[in-house]
Amino acid sequence: MTTPAPVELDEPDVSSVVQLEDPWVTIVWNDPVNLMSYVAYVFRNYFGYTEEKAHELMLAVHEDGKAVVSSGSREQMERHVQAMHEYGLWATLQQADA
Repeated sequence: MTTPAPVELDEPDVSSVVQLEDPWVTIVWNDPVNLMSYVAYVFRNYFGYTEEKAHELMLAVHEDGKAVVSSGSREQMERHVQAMHEYGLWATLQQADA
């Protein structure tokens, strides 16, 4: 019985590594309409954040005027922005800083 000979693999050329697209982020902005408790409710209900995380993000929206609530592909963030609009929140997406 013969054993197969080991196969030698070339080392990958690290100079040709492909840079992946920067992720995108969903930003929720402060508005004069929605209650803080409602904003935290949306973050818990839609994104599945814990009570503590939802409260932290809600405070950032209230105190800083905005908060990044999610990051990922552009398509995902477009869906999140649309969902935030359906909940009555003001949201936008942008490419994350590199």
